[in-house]
Amino acid sequence: MARLKVVQKRSAIGTKPQHRETLRSLGLKRIGDIVVKEDRPEIRGMVKAVDHLVAVEEVD
Repeated sequence: MARLKVVQKRSAIGTKPQHRETLRSLGLKRIGDIVVKEDRPEIRGMVKAVDHLVAVEEVD
């Protein structure tokens, strides 16, 4: 199964509380943090909600 590499590119300061919670759920705490997650619909939805704060790429 494919995996997604998610990198936090922008700060969560000044964003909605829901966006901050989503970043925490993904395991991102600060700018430059990287997490690798399974490519599932739940993860895709979370990434889409904060796509203005993160960068995503597929990893084998």
